[in-house]
Amino acid sequence: MSHLTMTLLSACTKGGIATVVKINAKGALKQRLISFGLMKGAEVVMLECGLTKSTYEIKIGNVTIALRREEAELIEVSDVH
Repeated sequence: MSHLTMTLLSACTKGGIATVVKINAKGALKQRLISFGLMKGAEVVMLECGLTKSTYEIKIGNVTIALRREEAELIEVSDVH
C-alpha cells in the first residue's frame, strides 16, 4: 500500500526518513541547499529536532547539515517513514 503523502520537512520526527519532492527556496538559499545534495529525489534522514523545533539536523547521503525551522518549512517531502 504505497500512496504519496506530502508534508513539510519541518513536520518530520527524529529518526524519520523522507524523500524530497520540492524545494520552495529561492536564490542563494536554494543554491546552498542543492550544494549539500538537498534536491528533488534525495532521501533525507531526520537526526535531531531541537526541543523548540527551531533547528533540525538532517542527513543527506554522507552530509549532515543543520536547518532553521524557516528553511525546513520550505522543503516538501513524501514517503515519510
